[in-house]
Amino acid sequence: MPRKEIVGTVKSAGKMDKTVVLEVQTKEPHGKYGKYTQWTKSFKVHDPENVCRTGDVIRVVECRPLSKDKKFQLVSVVKTAADT
Repeated sequence: MPRKEIVGTVKSAGKMDKTVVLEVQTKEPHGKYGKYTQWTKSFKVHDPENVCRTGDVIRVVECRPLSKDKKFQLVSVVKTAADT
């Protein structure tokens, strides 16, 4: 079974060691009416070298549970906050 890959924005970094909070926004149309609804979901991500900063866009992949809430691992930084 393939692992989930998610791209999102770093919501919180630097408060925990080797952990960042990723925020993912999803937009989907309603099945009958077609109006788009938007919601956000947060994930804790393992960042072994502490390279992520708040506002970075990162790509993560699903992995084995590293703690109670951490089930994703950092793959790459797509765009840094300074580039925006």
